[in-house]
Amino acid sequence: MRKSRRDTEAFSIAFLDVITCGFGAIILLLMIAKPGVPIVLETTPESLGGVVADLQKQLFEIRGEARVLNRDLNAKREQISVWNDRVARLSQILADTQSRENRIIQANASEEAARDKLKLAQQELTREMQRLLAQSRTADNDLVGGIPVDSEYIIFVIDTSGSMFNLAWNRVISQLISVLDAYPKVKGIQIMNDMGQYMFSTYRNRWIEDTPARRKIIIERLRNFNPFSNSSPVEGINKAILTYYRPDRKISIYVFGDDFTGNSVKQVLDVVDRLNPKDSNGIPQIRIHTIGFPVQFANQQQQATGIRFAALMRELSYRNMGTFVGLNSFRN
Repeated sequence: MRKSRRDTEAFSIAFLDVITCGFGAIILLLMIAKPGVPIVLETTPESLGGVVADLQKQLFEIRGEARVLNRDLNAKREQISVWNDRVARLSQILADTQSRENRIIQANASEEAARDKLKLAQQELTREMQRLLAQSRTADNDLVGGIPVDSEYIIFVIDTSGSMFNLAWNRVISQLISVLDAYPKVKGIQIMNDMGQYMFSTYRNRWIEDTPARRKIIIERLRNFNPFSNSSPVEGINKAILTYYRPDRKISIYVFGDDFTGNSVKQVLDVVDRLNPKDSNGIPQIRIHTIGFPVQFANQQQQATGIRFAALMRELSYRNMGTFVGLNSFRN
């Protein structure tokens, strides 16, 4: 069936009406909407070439200045190192100078002190000579070399320190032989070091029988007798008195030594006075004799302990009816 032209035209007109209304609505919406200014997200410079060139120029200048500063810094560091070395050398020279000055001052002080002590020793020696002379006129006992040999028992207290054992031991042996020869026969002998350690541990707290064979053994054993020592005869003397004194025994202690490292001479004298009191006639329980070896006087740095030993033992022997013999050499 063929459509009529009238129907086709009516459809076309209706379609146009719809399209026109749609466009009109869009235009109306655009007119109603509020117009705004576009937001700028990023502004692109027209040209960055000039800025980059300026920055590169500044960078080159900074690098140049840095190199100059580094050269100056290295030069300053080298100069500081040179000055530090010079300061170290001058400090060492100053320290050496001060050390030499202190040694000179100490040497002068020691020399002056030695002169004073020598004068005092001369005075003491004069008094000692007078005392010994008076005793020699009134003594009833037999004397050998100025030492009374009236005892029935003898105890040797021998300093076994390094200075004695390494330098004076041959003289120690010869002096012990001389003392034994001065006593042809005794009731008992004992040997200990200055710390109170026995030469023969089997004879601890008892007497060694006096026989020619035993004397020979004592001399041979003495050659290697070297127990620990604190260079002070105090412990050995005290132990000898406390262990072996009896009212019915006539005992002599012989101290062999070269120095005294204790703190107080007076304290030692007071202790021995209590341990070895005198009877009503002023006679002590035990005689204490001393043979001094001048080992310390061979070394100026250690003369003080040798002088203290001589002062202590001279007074100790005097108070205990003994004799102090100072040898003029520690070598045979």
